[in-house]
Amino acid sequence: MEAAARLLRRAGVPLVDPSAGADLYLVKTCTVTSTADEKSRAAVRRARRANPEADVVVTGCSVQVDPAAFREVDADARLVGNDEKPAFLAELEDLADREGTDASLASPMPTLSGVELEAGAAIDGVADDRASVERTRAFVKVQDGCSFFCTYCIIPRARGAERSLPPERVLADVGRALAAGHREIVLTGINIGTYDGGSSERGHRGTHTSSLLTLGGLVQRILDETTVERIRLSSIEPQHLDEELLDTWAANAPRTLPHLHLPLQSGDYGVLRRMGRRYVTADYAGIVGRARRAIPGVAVHADVIAGFPTEDDAAFDRSLAFVAGLDLAGLHVFRYSARPGTPATRMAGQVPEPVRKRRSAALLALAADARARWARAGLGTTTNVLVEARRGDGRWVGHAEDHVLVALRARPGDPVDLENALVTVRRTAVDPGQRDRIEGSVLGIDPAPRPLRPSIPLVATGGVHA
Repeated sequence: MEAAARLLRRAGVPLVDPSAGADLYLVKTCTVTSTADEKSRAAVRRARRANPEADVVVTGCSVQVDPAAFREVDADARLVGNDEKPAFLAELEDLADREGTDASLASPMPTLSGVELEAGAAIDGVADDRASVERTRAFVKVQDGCSFFCTYCIIPRARGAERSLPPERVLADVGRALAAGHREIVLTGINIGTYDGGSSERGHRGTHTSSLLTLGGLVQRILDETTVERIRLSSIEPQHLDEELLDTWAANAPRTLPHLHLPLQSGDYGVLRRMGRRYVTADYAGIVGRARRAIPGVAVHADVIAGFPTEDDAAFDRSLAFVAGLDLAGLHVFRYSARPGTPATRMAGQVPEPVRKRRSAALLALAADARARWARAGLGTTTNVLVEARRGDGRWVGHAEDHVLVALRARPGDPVDLENALVTVRRTAVDPGQRDRIEGSVLGIDPAPRPLRPSIPLVATGGVHA
């Protein structure tokens, strides 16, 4: 979506808020859960209602897995599967190169510059400037696809086998983001721990026996060859948090931020095995311990699925207790959603929806307590906050190094606009309006490196999330 937005801007096509009405709607779909599928289809319906005469282009994983469902929703929409994204982006690129001529978007294009191809599978280009929602941090995609085939997950079918961007492409994307004024880089992908530099000797089901470059090596190159001030990982499978990556992260603080997202999915040994995960609870606890010993003050976040088939009351109680004992800084909770074509749908012991809801509620309460406890534990410490936006009450908000959200007020004489500033603050109090947010007292300001470009809202939603 970022690549498409960049190319449309370059072609002189104005990007507008959906409420204003548009001639072209780009809808990015998600299929990670059945709820995501439903929201994806609803987004297409909203686009068509907004302008019945508009061109509607629908892409993403839900379209890839079930195009027929979208043809039923909107027979006139153009459906672009994941394997067709390079050609579509090439059309936009050609439109941009023609600088606003009247040529049709549907014309075939001879080049795919800006789009990486690996083993016949596409990786989207990465934007060199961002829409208003993310003007301070840039998400740089380094990898796509997965061959792990967890029993609940449709993503390997929707995204294909893992493949990586060559380091030169990643470094170029990071450089463009920094040139546009971004101060934080988030490395992202479907399964970034399988990053191999674009070439590897593959092993069994997503494993690599050798790689051209590891994720730890890529991080070190980014740190050595760019001026990036802050870098995070979006999410990494726990078994991929190896000693090389931990050593690299620890050695390059404070540019490498003390925050890790390690998907767990269940705290019960048997459920993890039936999920097809590649670790058990003892492994996960050991990995979290190693991370904490290597990276002082690291905030560990996790994902958990509630109500996976075969999760009886005893298994859920064990999972809840295990998660509570990890002392996490954050937790994402998902109710199990049956995905046709995955082995979990055929398992005995399917959990009724009301039970899934109750278990999800219990995990969400645990998650809220964990975020609040972590935020409160940092009171009295000094931190650097990347300021992202101004609230209606006049306060500025942004994320600290450990991903805690901090609200602050500018001092007399401070710059009027603090967006994209790095502000040193002392964490003084829990925000009365939100117990997992901290109030901070400003100690110093490193202003934005350059004025940010005016924000231009996207034509349509940049994604649909469960």
